[in-house]
Amino acid sequence: MPRTRTRTTTAAGVLATASALLAVGLAGQTATAAPGTTAARPDPGALSAELSPAQRAGLLEAAEADTTATARDLGLGGKEKLKVRDVVKNADGTVHTRYERTYAGLPVVGGDLVIEESPEGEVREVTRATPAKLSLPSTEAPDKHRPKTAEADGGTAPRKIVWAADGTPVLAWERVVDGVQKDGTPSELHIVTDARTGEKLAEYQGVHTGTGESMYSGRISLTTGSADGRYTLRDDERGGHLTYDLGGRTTGTGTLFSDDDDLWGDGSPYDSQTAAVDAHHGAAQTWDYYKQVHGRDGVRGDGTAPYSRVHYGANYVNAFWSDECFCMTYGDGAGDTRPLTSLDVAAHEMTHGLTNNSAGLLYRGESGGLNEATSDIFAAAVEFRAKNPEDPGDYLLGEKIDIFGDGSPLRHMDRPSKDGRSRDYWSPSLVSQDVHFSSGVANHFFYLLSEGSGAKTINGVAYDSPTYDGKPVTGIGIEAAERIWFKALTEKMTSTTDYADARAATLSAAADLFGAGSEQYESVAHAWGAVNVGSRPGAEGSDSAQGVAFESAEALAIPDPGTVESAITVDRKGSATAVTQVGVDITHSFRGDLRVELVAPDGTVFRLKDSSVSDSGKNLRRTYEVDAAGKAAEGVWTLRVTDAYKADSGTLNGWKLVF
Repeated sequence: MPRTRTRTTTAAGVLATASALLAVGLAGQTATAAPGTTAARPDPGALSAELSPAQRAGLLEAAEADTTATARDLGLGGKEKLKVRDVVKNADGTVHTRYERTYAGLPVVGGDLVIEESPEGEVREVTRATPAKLSLPSTEAPDKHRPKTAEADGGTAPRKIVWAADGTPVLAWERVVDGVQKDGTPSELHIVTDARTGEKLAEYQGVHTGTGESMYSGRISLTTGSADGRYTLRDDERGGHLTYDLGGRTTGTGTLFSDDDDLWGDGSPYDSQTAAVDAHHGAAQTWDYYKQVHGRDGVRGDGTAPYSRVHYGANYVNAFWSDECFCMTYGDGAGDTRPLTSLDVAAHEMTHGLTNNSAGLLYRGESGGLNEATSDIFAAAVEFRAKNPEDPGDYLLGEKIDIFGDGSPLRHMDRPSKDGRSRDYWSPSLVSQDVHFSSGVANHFFYLLSEGSGAKTINGVAYDSPTYDGKPVTGIGIEAAERIWFKALTEKMTSTTDYADARAATLSAAADLFGAGSEQYESVAHAWGAVNVGSRPGAEGSDSAQGVAFESAEALAIPDPGTVESAITVDRKGSATAVTQVGVDITHSFRGDLRVELVAPDGTVFRLKDSSVSDSGKNLRRTYEVDAAGKAAEGVWTLRVTDAYKADSGTLNGWKLVF
């Protein structure tokens, strides 16, 4: 029987259709190891193997042919089936296969999983987006709660799904309402409602607002094609990438750029080819980065490139990725004179395609922040690798496009809060933040992991990165950091990964690449602790970085009224920490009834939540912090949930501890 990964030390461990650079409403590697560190090569066997499209297709076909047996081995129910979505093979022969699930023929949103198999075909680990068992009393739904049809609301016809992204699986309707957001970005608003009650369960945006003379990279070489005696912006060396001119339109593919002499643009925004040069160049650099550094042949891994569209709309100050068209789209900025086609923006948008076709991080809450941060992280990595003197590598996003008109970038990875909205550190309220601002925690982590804390100047840019606890972090260099993040993203994260899960995934990736006791592994733990996600190695109340998370996925009915207790046995030596995190997932018709307590192995009770009639909302999905320093981590920890009043009902879906 395969071992389910629940993000613990003993068992380690919705995809939006489009991605935008800005929050709505807003008008070989070149870096070296950080000072004082020794660059270390990752284990070659743990790196992704470069697969040809035919080799990848063969692995996908073999996995698809075996899905029935795989589902049986996983212990899935008779109504559940698996569908293969992606596959990653390491150089040592280890294979990571990513699956979607269906239940009685319905797609299960938030039900994805990844299976890791040894070169001999032995299942080593299973990572699930949700630990909950899939079981519904019926898949029939009353017509009165079926959402309006596409003709009525301008979107697609609703589809019936099983919504599992929030814990207990629920029969639901999902519809996508098309439209336009406040800043002119296309809108693909996903709305999920309970099929039996009509209650809205979730809502999230599907559009993530993420030789030529270029505007931002100087004179550059372009790979072009030719047809009928004219040259075109077609790159057959990189999956057939094409660059189109929308000419101010907001619909359609546009017109493929063509030219008589193969000399493109003049470096100014007044030549329509200039923006195309930057977009075409950005797509090429990003393609080369993923193939040459990580062995991935295109963002889908199938050798096929997305296409680019420039000159979207009028005075459109944004750029976005869309899975629907499998393309990147760029506006021309304020006054149509600052096109959003700089290299880092192009890499950011194209990376949304990678995320959507690998981990599929759901574009809301903490997983949405991680989705956005992944695009920022690899935008920096692509920029460093390009080694262009006109746009040297940095840990800023969008510094060239000058959206604010004062020369400031969109985002600062060393200190995200410098933009006035992004978060430097994790807190329980992070889940409610816009994903462009909750991404700051992961961006800050990546900067600290790459370069370390404190003041320094890199490629002429001054940085000064703080830490949550005031203690220093020593970086390991961007080459090692980007390898760790890529492996975690493509092999260990799922659609519902949150920050605690991302910590576990990156620690696991670092252990695979460099060893569990390596400097790189310890640095990952230090960098997460420095942004308030878990504890530091060697800190008071923590003996090592290996205590990541312990989780119970047992669903328990909550008496009405009454008390239910759920226990987790921790086999981790040493002490708990002053920032021990307790993640609680409860479905309940009236959360004001609930009192929630954590009981330590020695009997100490930590009150997480009091009952209050003024708390009139439904459900309780939150991570709390308790100061458990000095308490032994090893032993049985108990979550105690009390329903204080009658006439309501609920379920404790599961909970987890993060030390």
